[in-house]
Amino acid sequence: MRRIAVIEKDKCNPQGCGGYLCLRVSPGNRMGREVFVIGPDGKAQVNEDVCTDAESITVKKCPFGAIHMVKLPEKLTEKPIHRFGPDGFSLFSMPVPLFGQVNGVLGINGIGKSTAVKVVAQLLQPNFGNAAAEKKDRKNVIGRLINMFSGSEAQLFFEKVRDGKIKVSFKPQAVDAIPNAFNGTGYELLNKICGDGKKISAVAEELGIAEVLETEVSKVSGGELQRIAIAAAVLKDINATNVYIFDEPTSYLDIKQRIRISNFLRKFVKPDNSVVAVEHDLIVLDYLADVVHVMYGEAGAYGIAGKPRPTRNAINAYLEGYLKDENMKFRQHEIKFETKPPKKAIGKEILVKWDAASKTLGKFRLTMEAGELPKKRVIGVLGENGLGKTSFVRMLTGEIKPDSGSISSNVSISYKPQYIHAVEKADEQVTNILLKAQNDAQLMARLEVEPMLLKKISELSGGELQRVMVAKCLAEESDLYLLDEPSAYLDVEQRIAVSKLIRERMDLQGKTALVVDHDLLMIDYVSDLLMVFEGEPAKKGESKGPFQMEEGMNHFLKTLDITLRRDKDSNRPRINSSGSRLEREQKAEGRYYYS
Repeated sequence: MRRIAVIEKDKCNPQGCGGYLCLRVSPGNRMGREVFVIGPDGKAQVNEDVCTDAESITVKKCPFGAIHMVKLPEKLTEKPIHRFGPDGFSLFSMPVPLFGQVNGVLGINGIGKSTAVKVVAQLLQPNFGNAAAEKKDRKNVIGRLINMFSGSEAQLFFEKVRDGKIKVSFKPQAVDAIPNAFNGTGYELLNKICGDGKKISAVAEELGIAEVLETEVSKVSGGELQRIAIAAAVLKDINATNVYIFDEPTSYLDIKQRIRISNFLRKFVKPDNSVVAVEHDLIVLDYLADVVHVMYGEAGAYGIAGKPRPTRNAINAYLEGYLKDENMKFRQHEIKFETKPPKKAIGKEILVKWDAASKTLGKFRLTMEAGELPKKRVIGVLGENGLGKTSFVRMLTGEIKPDSGSISSNVSISYKPQYIHAVEKADEQVTNILLKAQNDAQLMARLEVEPMLLKKISELSGGELQRVMVAKCLAEESDLYLLDEPSAYLDVEQRIAVSKLIRERMDLQGKTALVVDHDLLMIDYVSDLLMVFEGEPAKKGESKGPFQMEEGMNHFLKTLDITLRRDKDSNRPRINSSGSRLEREQKAEGRYYYS
């Protein structure tokens, strides 16, 4: 096996570790070899050529988990396609699109998914592992890619790129950066890209953004901005584009919008076209994709794209952590879904109770059916964006009061809000935020937050900050835990880990949690009971329930016109294909949710 040495520069914090701890504890450095040095960027740098197995102690000593020494798979004989610096992340293969199909890309955060699709989209010119070399002209790079992938589908793809037969449109992951790059309305943005008012109007209508196109892009919601970005991608060179790449197209979207977007993207699949989607929502990915490329390796160190597999097989292999036909085990544990009957709330004790109530916020009005939260249960909350779910949670906390009716609650509450970036001061150190969590070793380990303790809030990624705020919430000694969209910014494995953690802690401690989320898999896994919000987004909303899971899910899924089943091998929830025999049978029986 070959070995690579990597330092994640965004995690390296020389000031936080007392001044280049790695240089001080490195066995090689103590023997006079410059294994670890100070790089030109002021961060630590590792010289891979003189790094030995003895440096494993240095890896363990780094308080931020920034150093990796990784043995590469034996069969990995080729050089990287791209490497970020002499001690940076390496990408060894790419998810090359198959035409006539929706190609899903699945993998944990930090495994190179965005890097890989940028190379495919020709937005990142690969350096073939030599970051110091001068950039070669595009023709030579494409020729080298053709030779590298000789005899594969990738060779054919890059030959088409060379011959000018591939035109790519790319929707980036970070749509929240759009207002920084463009000052104007959504319509002005789309008109600059397309210039055809009829086509813009048609796409906007399909995506449900026609009413917000006259609004400045800096003032629209995250979900609206996401759909504007998707519209921009499909409108760009609309008559020439034949490869559409969408990096995380469903973030900020509710489940109804995710289904709508999935159906919309499938319209661009033609024999000579290809759609690529990087996605963390397993239920949506399963519904959207025809084939899936599983990416594996080590987060922050290296990434490999597996060959395309039929979607069901690929997702199940990902959950198992083993690609059988490639004889590649990339995770030591299997991710399992248990078939468990929903708990019946018999002889329940009531924790919180509310009468029929209402609240008007500007032009929006929320009405609530009378309801109650029992002790020792997890209550999931589903509904479109803009229907008052967060307002309801804020009423439970006492932050806002209903205009009519009342909420009977005399309990201690721990609250993780939806908008986590505005919660803590940017210069606050994580260790100060997690004072209580640090006494809970299991919580710290399960959420992998210990390497962040000496970082400032402003230095955290969205996923890191989410895990910090979930840890803070669950570390409190409370009767009721309120978690608003805990899956945001998390990858598949992190979402499942958070779901299991919430579920287990409520069971063991006999506490109650209310979880608002758009990831059906998370809500399905974590919930005993279900609340459903209906209405007209931004105008009126109505809360119903809590229901028993089967009743609530049947009610909710019927509004989406989809049915769910469990996969026979992994037990994970799956959406039945539209018009399939199973869907027709379940609808005929009024059974949208599996029994």
